[in-house]
Amino acid sequence: MTLSSASSSSVPRITVIVLTHNRMREVTETVARLLALPERPPVIVADNGSTDATVETLRGRFPSVRVVACGANLGAAGRNHAVALAQTDYIAFSDDDTWWEPGSLAYAVRVLDEAPQVAVLNARVVVGENARADATCERMSASPLAGTGLPGPLLTGYMAGACVFRRAAFLEVGGYESKFFIGGEEELVSLDLLARGHAMVYCDRMVVHHHPSPARDAGLRRRMLARNAAWVAWLRLPLPMALKATLKALRVLRHERALWHDAPRLLGGIMWACRRRRVVPPNVLAMRREVRNAERTADWLADRDAAWLHRRRAAGEGGSGEPQRRA
Repeated sequence: MTLSSASSSSVPRITVIVLTHNRMREVTETVARLLALPERPPVIVADNGSTDATVETLRGRFPSVRVVACGANLGAAGRNHAVALAQTDYIAFSDDDTWWEPGSLAYAVRVLDEAPQVAVLNARVVVGENARADATCERMSASPLAGTGLPGPLLTGYMAGACVFRRAAFLEVGGYESKFFIGGEEELVSLDLLARGHAMVYCDRMVVHHHPSPARDAGLRRRMLARNAAWVAWLRLPLPMALKATLKALRVLRHERALWHDAPRLLGGIMWACRRRRVVPPNVLAMRREVRNAERTADWLADRDAAWLHRRRAAGEGGSGEPQRRA
């Protein structure tokens, strides 16, 4: 299948799902961009209980778009309601401040048709007006995992607002856990996909544009990321990892001055997770360990190089060269 044939097919193969909450301006711009794509994908917006007339505005301005009014802020699980309504083999996810570059969805259909073992494709994300590379994608492109026969580097995770899913695989693992709300919600899905033998792949030829919305609560997101990481660890990872993640979460809550407010919910969630605990198989743990080790090495090299450049500049040497790396 060529890109042109995939995009001109009369039967849609891929649906775009957008998650939003109280970002009417951002989501209307994103939907307009998605509707202008040459692939002409169906678009479904999952609205998480917006109070800024998002639902009414979208329905009035874009009659071809299906808007799912979730009725409350369900966080990441709002996507589940939209996926249940989709009728295509593949699902492309967007946030209300991300959109797909023309041709990317057609390419995703072609790749997934030819690689049945792949459940998720993660796109290359470019950020802001200057389209700078997203750091997470740079790490994905350097994945140390052997991806023989796959259409790109093999991954242990993906980005929720910049990926294409095989819809059947998403439904197989149950979608996003509603208890997590938002923040790192991809990790549990990733672990369950890997445990079932599915592959996740980084695909550099698929591009997502991300213009981060200013409507963000960075502190709340840090707390939820740490809390959800602890819950995932108790759900799927060995005990030492679960304990380590819990201690890290408590440190984050203390740093954010939310220990007394958030710790009871953290601990209550751990009890909930223990009742549902199912540790992933050793091969999945080995994949995670290999990726983490590679990332730590990359971080160490980056810190070393930054220190080297700082010393040269402090000594008045200037210099734009690179330090020689030792094996």
